[in-house]
Amino acid sequence: MGILALACAGLLAATGYPAEQSRFIPWTKAETPRLALRDTAGRPHTLADYRGKVVLVNFWATWCEPCRDEMATMRILKERLAAQPFEILTVNYGESEAKVTTFFKSAGLDFPALLDPNQEAPKAWRVRVLPASFLVGRDGRVRYSVIGEIDWAAEEAIRTVRTLLP
Repeated sequence: MGILALACAGLLAATGYPAEQSRFIPWTKAETPRLALRDTAGRPHTLADYRGKVVLVNFWATWCEPCRDEMATMRILKERLAAQPFEILTVNYGESEAKVTTFFKSAGLDFPALLDPNQEAPKAWRVRVLPASFLVGRDGRVRYSVIGEIDWAAEEAIRTVRTLLP
């Protein structure tokens, strides 16, 4: 938790909250990393399960204040795109099922919270800072990454997601 906690704290001070188009870094790697985890109810999720939808994959932890703050804007984004083929998958950074479930209930979040007790997914996705987000196109390929907290309810963020929708 040490290095990511420091990076998380640094980003709280260093990044602005409003979304900017330049925050969306085009993904240039040839392949999309693997994602296969269970949610807090024990149901398996793979990225392939969501083919045909745009997916926001968000890496986070309850101890990361910017992570917690951006969750509310992710909920608004999901509400704004409710009629679209869009999903949010959150990947928790190594915390217990009880801690993640308690946070999601208290925050009123209803998207999948995936558990990664061995912290393998962040390694595969090369996550070095929390929060870290990836927009995956309907074809299952990562299109953009976002490092640090972003306001997902801002028009710029919504517009960027909509460019990937049908």
